[in-house]
Amino acid sequence: MGPRRRFLNRSLLITLTGAAILSVFTYLIGRTALFLFADYLWYEKIAAALLLFAEAFIMLHALGYFLNIYHANRIRAVEPAAADAEGHIPAATAPRFNSDQAQKALASDDPPELAVIVAAHNEPLWLIEETLTCFYNLTYPNKRIFLLDDTRYAPPEQRTPETIEYRQQIEALCQRIGVHLFRRPWRGAKAGMINDFLAFLNDQPPTGFEFTRSPLDDAPFNIDYVAVFDADMNPLPEFAEPLIAQLESEPDLAFIQTPQYYSNFEGNRVARAAGMQQAIFYEYICEGKSTQDAMFCCGTNVIFRRAALEDVGGFDESSVTEDFATSLRFHARGWRSAYINRLSAFGQGPQDLGGYFKQQFRWALGTVGLFRTILGTMIRAPRQLSAAKWWEYTLSGTHYFVGWVFLILVLSPVLFLLLGVPSFLARADLYLLFFFPYIVLTVTLFSFAMSQRKYRLRELVGGIVLQATAFPVYMKASLLGILGVRGSFTITPKAGSSAIPLRSLWPHLLLITLCTAAITWGVLRAVFEQDPLWALTINTLWCGYHLALLLAVFYFNHQPEELTA
Repeated sequence: MGPRRRFLNRSLLITLTGAAILSVFTYLIGRTALFLFADYLWYEKIAAALLLFAEAFIMLHALGYFLNIYHANRIRAVEPAAADAEGHIPAATAPRFNSDQAQKALASDDPPELAVIVAAHNEPLWLIEETLTCFYNLTYPNKRIFLLDDTRYAPPEQRTPETIEYRQQIEALCQRIGVHLFRRPWRGAKAGMINDFLAFLNDQPPTGFEFTRSPLDDAPFNIDYVAVFDADMNPLPEFAEPLIAQLESEPDLAFIQTPQYYSNFEGNRVARAAGMQQAIFYEYICEGKSTQDAMFCCGTNVIFRRAALEDVGGFDESSVTEDFATSLRFHARGWRSAYINRLSAFGQGPQDLGGYFKQQFRWALGTVGLFRTILGTMIRAPRQLSAAKWWEYTLSGTHYFVGWVFLILVLSPVLFLLLGVPSFLARADLYLLFFFPYIVLTVTLFSFAMSQRKYRLRELVGGIVLQATAFPVYMKASLLGILGVRGSFTITPKAGSSAIPLRSLWPHLLLITLCTAAITWGVLRAVFEQDPLWALTINTLWCGYHLALLLAVFYFNHQPEELTA
């Protein structure tokens, strides 16, 4: 694509973004006016208020997405960093250094020392070996590789033969590949393990720690940067050089986050759809956050400045999403963050719907739990972060309330078709007047924006639908999170696949029944009553749309497809 074509596409994208933002405000103003001036009965006011809340939630998050698209297209640097007249380096999401430039920037006999670490909790040996091998193949010259074995071992006298054998296999694997092995009595999950490892580097190891050196590396440690990966993430060989070159050029940068991609998508519907859901997040959303210095850590495929980690007291151990919580610490202390949209690593997506729900529950619980902190800090010290950062953290912290929003949106047309509540939905003309421009512009903008990144709309729909099936997971997790329930850290299963029992899908079955009944009754009313015909038609179509989303749970709740040659 030539420069002129890129300029025209970017201009069109920005124009569509502006129109979509205008449609959001038009819809919210119109809907709010209708709600305030309509002559509702008391129970209709409750139903209408809930629907208005759900729509406002979607519109505000859509506004956040549109603004991220705008920011990502306004600034997308492709050259090495260059400071302005005041010494500030402009935000960007493309790599500031390519591999050759990074090699030149880091050219010395003693480049900064990088610790490449993975915290593994009872992971399969084949998975650990694959990951450690990829670490070994990193081309960065001054790297030290560490396996942080976070498995919860029983005391020696209580270990089973299987546990003893697993420990020995881990030790033999590290010795064979050439990896340092660190263990300590279990506490604080992944965040606690990394914090204990940092204490070990500072000659303050935790009580009861074990450390076995690599037979290939006996030099003292002088770590400057820490690259953190999940146990299933395999970095590409040139992962580190461009990121460390940028960290070296920007001393106030705490960390650089890179995207996640799943490699097990070919024969697995859940992993494929989860990967598309990730793609939506790691494209414009992360890019937009980064341009406003509001990017948060995602837990893997990230390089931290060791000095920044120690400045904020290490990882936040109070949250099951320690990465998100620690990012808030960095920004509150004045550190910057960055996101580089560069393919850097591959990993394993959830193998089945149960694994996906487990992953989403942990993310939702921790994120909403931190929203309590975000809200409290915003009230007590509003100037601690910029308005742009507060906006981005609020959007991220409230995202998982989407489960409650989905429930309200499903029930609203059902209540209208069965009971005539809320009566606003009977005004199909006003509804379409405000809603139609918004939905057309939103779908057009979304599909065009993602097509610029080589994604097709039909591929992305799978990710959107999969997320909709998780609505009861988000409802439970967000409720527990806002009540302050911390929960426990769990890992997403990396091997095996199984279907969720039908009885565990009772929320989906209940809403499927309601939607089916509402559609049936709506068709009968349209045939025999014929008034209000347009309102009956539109609400019946909405029920049909929601029914299709709910039925998708059975599509994803399956065994993986068999690949054929």
